[in-house]
This record gives sequence, C-alpha cells and structure tokens, in this order.
Amino acid sequence: MSSEKDNIDIKDKDNKKEVKERAPITTALTTDPARLAAMKAAKKRLHRRRGLKDWALFTGYLTPSLVGVMLFFFLPLIMILKTSFQKSTTNYEFVGLANYDKVINNDAFRDASWNTLTFSGIAVPLAVVLALLLAILLNSGIPAQSGFRSVLLNPMMVPVASVVLIWQVFFSYNGAANGAGLFKLFEPDKIDWLKSDYAQLVILALFLWKNLGYNMVLFLAALNNIDDEILESAQMDGAGALRRFFSIKMYFLAPTIFFVTIMSLINSFKIFREVYLLTGDHPYTNLYMLQHFMNNAFKNLEYNKLSAGAIIMCVVMIVIVGVLFYAESKFDADVEG
Repeated sequence: MSSEKDNIDIKDKDNKKEVKERAPITTALTTDPARLAAMKAAKKRLHRRRGLKDWALFTGYLTPSLVGVMLFFFLPLIMILKTSFQKSTTNYEFVGLANYDKVINNDAFRDASWNTLTFSGIAVPLAVVLALLLAILLNSGIPAQSGFRSVLLNPMMVPVASVVLIWQVFFSYNGAANGAGLFKLFEPDKIDWLKSDYAQLVILALFLWKNLGYNMVLFLAALNNIDDEILESAQMDGAGALRRFFSIKMYFLAPTIFFVTIMSLINSFKIFREVYLLTGDHPYTNLYMLQHFMNNAFKNLEYNKLSAGAIIMCVVMIVIVGVLFYAESKFDADVEG
C-alpha cells in the first residue's frame, strides 16, 4: 500500500512540475504581440465569415419579395408619377402641374373625393366601435356565443357576387325592402334604394355586414390576451367596470384598435367593387367614388388625368395613415407617462 502511495505522490509531483514548465510558455504565447495580433485577425476573419453567411441568408430570403415589390409597386408608381407631368402617354412634353390643376378643378373628381371621404369617415368609426362592442358582449359570457359568432363570421365566407345579388334582390324597386314595407317609417312610397339619397346608407350597411365579423375576431383575441389578474387586482382596489375598461383594457387594446382602423380604412376604399357591381360605371351621385373616377378615366384613355388623380389619392392616404400613426404614438406616450 505504501509503495502505491509513493508512486501516486511521484506522479503528482511530475505533473505539477510539467505544468510549471508549461506555464511560462503559455504566458509568453498569450502576451506575445504578434501572437495576439494573429488571434485578433483570426477572430475578425471568423466574424466576417459569419457576417457574410448571415447576409447571404438574409438576402436570399429577402430578394424575391424585394424584387416583387420593386417590380409591381415602386416601378408602376414611378411610371405613374412620370405620366402625371407629361401631356399624354404618347406626347412626352413636360406640362408641370397642369394635369393636377385639371383634376383638382374637375367636378367629377371633387364629388368622388367628397363621397369617398364621407363614406370612410362614417364607415370606419362605426366598423371599429361596433366590432369592439360586439367583442365585449361576446367576451362577457352571454349564452349561445358560438352561434352568434358564426352569424357574424358568415359574411366573410360569402362570395362578393352572392352579396351583390342579395343586396339587389333586397333593395331594388320591387325588392324585399319595399315589398315587406320594412322602411315605411323613413320612406312611405316605393323607391329604388340604390338610386336615391339613401344609397350610401345601403352601401354602409353592406360594408358593416361584411367587415364586422373580422374586426370582432381581432378584438376578441386582444381581450382574451389581457391578464385576468390585473383586472381582478383593479377590482379589489375599488375600480368599477368603466374605470377598468378605460384605464386597463384600452391600454392593451390600443394596438388592435390602430390595426383595425387601418384595415377598415383600406376596406372602405375598396368598397368600389361592390358599388360597381351594384350600380355600374355611373351610379347615383352620392355613390360616385374615387375608383369610379379612375375607372372612367382609364376607359377614356385619359392616362395623364388618371395618373394625377392616383398620385393625389396616394398622398392623401399617406397623410391619413401618418396622422393615425402619430395619434397612436401620442396615446402610447400619454399612457406610459
């Protein structure tokens, strides 16, 4: 046993001696300036190689989308901008702001702009507020939630042609609305609703029927993501239902409200599809939208006027969305402050 211990002690002494002999060599290597410079250069090459690999991977994923956006969005926008400053598509003479002046002073463009802004100004707030109220109602635990939710979501699955057919059958001169006398309180005589002063209200009902379900689902998802413990703590501190809603729920719902507002605004500008299928190229006065103006200018080959109107519409949309972004940032700053 003693011999084995002696052997172990001898080995430990040899190992310690070997480590002591190697230590000065290692220290010399790590403190040698040339060695340090070589190590730093190797690390830089490694980081550069990894950076190039990440850049190649990023570029590979991004390039198809970037090419598509440049080809189908930015390039046409540049071409439209160029056309808006020339006399016509065949005459490249620079005319300055003459096309913009013609469009702005055009009565049809003014009527279309007013009708579009009026419709969006009414439809968007209603689509946001009503969808939020429906989401709160469904989130409160009322009976038959699934059936009620299905009824509101069904319009999303109905094709546009079917929706247009339903509205034509319902609101035509000999349609169900006049036959059943559903609106005799507003209009005692039979009328063609889509060719009357009520035409925009009919389209407003169509817009809300189509979009409330989608907006409601977004609000329901946002409400379900609010932590119940926060609401229970506020309730224990004496906060009422309204105080909890405006002080807590609205804070968490703000991003969803902003997103729903943007989507509803975009959809309100896209209502032209339904209006065109219901009423054609030249609808009743208060249904003549900006897209009707664009479509008619395109049919008449007035591309310079069409381009100027499109640029004006684009600028207005950018301003509106910018105002919404600014309002959201101010709201977030006030809440956090």
